[in-house]
Amino acid sequence: MAAPLGAAPSSNVLAGRVIVIDPGHGGDDPGTVGCHGIVEKDVAMEVSRRVAGVFRQAGARVVLTRDGDREPAGPGGSGGERIEAHDLARRVELANKCGAHLFLSIHLNHFSEPDEYGAQVFYQTGSRESRKLAEAIQAELNKNLVDSGRQALAGDFYVCRNSRMPAVIVEVGFLSHEQESRQLTAPAYQERAARAILQGVVNYFQGDKGEVKQHG
Repeated sequence: MAAPLGAAPSSNVLAGRVIVIDPGHGGDDPGTVGCHGIVEKDVAMEVSRRVAGVFRQAGARVVLTRDGDREPAGPGGSGGERIEAHDLARRVELANKCGAHLFLSIHLNHFSEPDEYGAQVFYQTGSRESRKLAEAIQAELNKNLVDSGRQALAGDFYVCRNSRMPAVIVEVGFLSHEQESRQLTAPAYQERAARAILQGVVNYFQGDKGEVKQHG
């Protein structure tokens, strides 16, 4: 039975695991701007810090790709696309070099239709383990935030494609949705999201008896 979200999981399945948490965007790259002027990079950082906290409580070693309002790539370069590519490469390089078991990139969603809502998890097309991880996290987000009927989706994403470990992008909710955008800035809601992500990861590892995963 899954541990309640009010407490850290009783299993030691995360002890010694290296988990890279990637707060999306940062620095000159704000990400999307939603209702009430809420900026994605700021909410992604807040949620990521909470995710980092619950994973550390569960015994994992956590590495953040950024801690504050800055891009891992630092200054330099000419042209937004080149800077963005460098930024993403630095995030992936950090995860690969530290021998991470998982890569979790935290983002917020936005859509032109303001009635879209709900968290959604994405994974790299063709990666069996990343799909299992994404589905495990999606199930917990649907259970513990709001069940919008969303399912984990495959796609082609730089950070997922180039990571040597299972990697997913977690879109915690829609900043373009009036009510959800307010919830996403609330500490209690962010904590629920963090604990749902944690439980999804625990379920993923427990589903395969805690074996160390390889990308693919």
